[in-house]
Amino acid sequence: MKMIYQVEDRPKFGAMVVFAVQQLLAIMAATLVVPMIVGNGMSSAAALFGAGVGTLVYILFTKKKSPVFLGSSFAFIGSMSAAFSGAVSVSAGYLGLILGAVFAGLVYVGIAVVVKFVGVEWINKLMPVVVIGPTVAIIGLSLAGNAVSDLTSGGVKVDNASVADPVVALLCGLVTLAVTMLCSSYGKRTARLIPFILGILAGYAVSLVLTVIGNAADLDMLKVLSFAPFKALTEGGVGLKTFFSVPDFTFFTAKDGFGDLNASYAASVAVSYIPVAFVVFAEHIADHKNISSIIERDLLKEPGLDKTLLGDGVGSMVGALFGGCPNTTYGESVACVAITGNASIYTIMSAAIGAILISFLSPFIAFVNSIPPCIMGGVCIALYGFIAVSGLKMIQQVNLNKNKNLFVVSVILIAGIGGLTLTFGKVKITSIAAALILGILANLMLKDAPDEA
Repeated sequence: MKMIYQVEDRPKFGAMVVFAVQQLLAIMAATLVVPMIVGNGMSSAAALFGAGVGTLVYILFTKKKSPVFLGSSFAFIGSMSAAFSGAVSVSAGYLGLILGAVFAGLVYVGIAVVVKFVGVEWINKLMPVVVIGPTVAIIGLSLAGNAVSDLTSGGVKVDNASVADPVVALLCGLVTLAVTMLCSSYGKRTARLIPFILGILAGYAVSLVLTVIGNAADLDMLKVLSFAPFKALTEGGVGLKTFFSVPDFTFFTAKDGFGDLNASYAASVAVSYIPVAFVVFAEHIADHKNISSIIERDLLKEPGLDKTLLGDGVGSMVGALFGGCPNTTYGESVACVAITGNASIYTIMSAAIGAILISFLSPFIAFVNSIPPCIMGGVCIALYGFIAVSGLKMIQQVNLNKNKNLFVVSVILIAGIGGLTLTFGKVKITSIAAALILGILANLMLKDAPDEA
């Protein structure tokens, strides 16, 4: 893909701020929702701060050569929940979040050391294009259901169900998607660089108008936008209660948990986190192969897989210290680079700094939390679709007239799209990881098969 801004290019300051906000909007919903799912008082603002710091650590280790944003990892949700379970206090649980992230990060560090001395050729042999291509495709395709379900859901909910008519929510989501596509395809240079911002603002405006009408006419079916996040900022309904607020960093709560820490608890946390880290390692490879194909530079060779692993691993440790959530490379960020043609590392750095600053700004966090699911669904149709298409483009390099290649691709696609998962105690192997493992095994089994006549 032709990049408007390559990795080393530095946009002008004003434009870079706007580009950074777009990156943040692309990754923010997923980053904020992970601590909400885990619960136990985890702070979404702290997770956003941790994602920003973790990304800066990653950029430092990769010598500003890999335009990737790190955010809260969904793969570790079960592990984080396990850190809170058992006969230990909630405070010890917070300490477990940090301890677990250290265990996961050390897995990355260990693999990075192996790669440093052995090289990356074994990775290319173990996971060639015939394996990585369909794996990247299912990363996007496996998220399709989430995007479509969000597309018909409004932000005002009663008993956890949207009160807005699904058709009305769909209208807002489709407006978002349409404006994003039109700006990216027909817009001038600036519009083509910020299609997601323009799409979200357009969808938000439509949802605001419909919600105002719904409130005035007392029609629940039109109430798409929830004002609850803004009401929480006011005291008695008048005036801001707070504009700046310090997030509840994980280490604030974890400091009281040392009295409950013991070898049994540490071992249970290690068992919950370490296997998942190996699974996420496979996704790390897939994401970096994907972004490499987009910017037409092999990031596994320069800056090197050992550097990207170190950045991801240490970034996860640092991110969890502040926000509790181990970080991972974000497909939404990669898709944003692909769609906008902006691979500037300075945009990623600005987004990371922005995430740190915004985590202290209560009104902006409230605005993001108020964006209805249908609008993010409209955006995610494009984001997840581009991830899937990136993988399909890789598959074009594979000769599917050969049965052995056809079997490998088929196994990965069907297992991934079909949602094959494996659970061992508290450890869950995701459908993407399960499909990748099956693909690797199938490829090894058939690698010496003779070519068909």
